[in-house]
Amino acid sequence: MSFEELIELTNKYVWSSALVYLCLAAGVYFSLRTVFLQVRCIPDMLTQLKAGEKSADGTSSMQSLMMSLAGRVGMGNIGGVATAIAFGGPGAVFWMWTVAFLGAATSFIECTLGQIFKEKDLDTGEYRGGPAYYLSKAYQHTSFGGALKVYAVVFAIVTVFATSYFLPGVQANGMAAAMGEAWGVAHWVVALGAVILLAFIVIGGVKRIATFAVYVVPVMAVLYIVLALIVFFVNFDQIPHVFSLIFSSAFGAHAVFGAILGMAVQWGVQRGIYSNEAGQGTGPHAASAAEVSHPAKQGFAQSFAVYIDTLFVCTATAFIIISTNMYNVFSEGKEDSAKLFTGSVADSVKVGPGYVQNGFDTVFGGWGPSFVAIALAFFAFTTIVAYYYMAEVNTSFLVRNLKNPILRRGAIRAVQGLILISVAYGAVTTTGAAWGLGDIGVGSMAWLNIVGILLLQGPALKALKDYQQQKNAGLDPQFDPRKVGIRNAEFWELRADGLVKQGMTGEELAATADTADAPRRDGGAHTN
Repeated sequence: MSFEELIELTNKYVWSSALVYLCLAAGVYFSLRTVFLQVRCIPDMLTQLKAGEKSADGTSSMQSLMMSLAGRVGMGNIGGVATAIAFGGPGAVFWMWTVAFLGAATSFIECTLGQIFKEKDLDTGEYRGGPAYYLSKAYQHTSFGGALKVYAVVFAIVTVFATSYFLPGVQANGMAAAMGEAWGVAHWVVALGAVILLAFIVIGGVKRIATFAVYVVPVMAVLYIVLALIVFFVNFDQIPHVFSLIFSSAFGAHAVFGAILGMAVQWGVQRGIYSNEAGQGTGPHAASAAEVSHPAKQGFAQSFAVYIDTLFVCTATAFIIISTNMYNVFSEGKEDSAKLFTGSVADSVKVGPGYVQNGFDTVFGGWGPSFVAIALAFFAFTTIVAYYYMAEVNTSFLVRNLKNPILRRGAIRAVQGLILISVAYGAVTTTGAAWGLGDIGVGSMAWLNIVGILLLQGPALKALKDYQQQKNAGLDPQFDPRKVGIRNAEFWELRADGLVKQGMTGEELAATADTADAPRRDGGAHTN
C-alpha cells in the first residue's frame, strides 16, 4: 500500500458519515439549547467587535477575531469550495451554508468554554486556552475528571500534529499551485519564501501574530469580496440560475446531480467545517487570547467569524465558479472518476484554485489567475500562521508541568521546526496527498472536540445566562464563576478578587494565589 493509499483509507474512516451527521446534530442541539443565539444575538456580536478590550497579556476581541479568521479564511474558502462543488455538485454549497448557520452556535459554546478555563502562560504571561484546557479543568474534581485529563492530553497531541504538520501542508500546496498556474513559479521557490517569512513571524509570539493578522486578513477578505461582487454584477442575469441550481441539487431534485445527493451532504459539511472550523476546536485557541470582562463576549465574536467565513467569502467563491460555469462535477468524489457534468473549464485545469482563477478571468481578462494567486497566498499564509499559534498553545499545555523553562521553550522551538518542514513539504507534494492529510487533521480534531463540548456544555450555557441577566439589568457584564456555580476557572476567580495584574506571568499569578486566603478558593457552593 502506497503512502497516498494509506492516507485515503485513513481519511475514509475519519470522515465517515457518522462524523458528518454528528457535526450537524451538534449544531442543531446547541442552536436549540441557546435558543438560536446565532440569530437573536447578532447585535451582541457586532457590539463586541467594536468595544473589545486589549492588554499587555491579551488581544482585543477584534484582534482575536482576526486571528481566528486567519485560521478560517484560507485554502478552504477558495480551493475547498471548488473541491466541494467538483465532488458534491453545486448542492454542496447549500450544506456549507447549513453547517455554518448551525455551527455558529457550536462555535459560541466552544469559544466561551475556552475563555472560561483559560490560563496565563508560565513564562510569557500571555493567555492560553482551548479544548485541551477546558477538557482537563472543567470537571477535574469529579469521578471522571481523571479520564477527561487523559482525553485532554490526547486532544493536545492530535492538535499539535494536525496544526503543525497535517494542515499547513494544504495551505502551502494551494499557494504553490495558484502561483504556478498564474506565473509558472516553481513550487520549491514558493516553499522557500514561505518558510523564511513564517520563521520571522512565529518567533515573535502571539502579539506579532495578532498584529500581522489584523493588518492582512481584513484587507484581503474585503478586496476578494469586492472583486467577487464585480463578477456578481457582471453576471447578474445568472443569479436565479445559480441559486436554483444550488437548492435543487442540494436535495437531489436536479436531474444531473440527484445521483450524488449523499456526496453533496458529505462534501458540503466536510468542506464547510474545514473552512469555518466550527466545532473543530481551533477557534477556542484564538478566543482564549482575548482580553474581555466576560467569556460570553468572545463567544459572540467568534460566532460571527463563522458567518464572515462561510456566508460571505465561501459564497463569493461559489458564485464565481457556478455563474461562470468554470467547474466539472465528478461522480465518485475523485478527479479521475466519470464526469456527471462538464463545464466550460478546460480539462487540464485541476480541481481547486484553478476553477476560481478561470472564473475571475472571464470578467477581468487575464488578471484572474494573478489576483487569485495573490489572494490565496495571503489567505493561506495567514492560516498557516494561525495554525502555528494553535500548535504552540497545545505544546504549552503538554509541557506546562515541566519545572525547567529551558525544556518548555525547547518544545516550542521543536514545533516551530516541524511547521516549517510541513510548509516546505506541502508546497512541493501532490495536491491529493496534501488535502488527504489536512482532512485527517480536521476530522480527528472535530471528533474529539465535539464529543468533548457535548459533555462540557454546562459552564458555557451558565455563562450565557449570566451575561444576559447582567445585560438585562443594564450592566456591562463582569464574570465571577463562583456566582454561577462554575468550578476550576481559577483565572476568573483571581480576576474577580482583583489579584490579576497586567504583565504577570503564570508563575507569578500562581504565587499570588497561594498567598491569598484559602477560603477564597471555594467561595460557596459549586456545581457544573
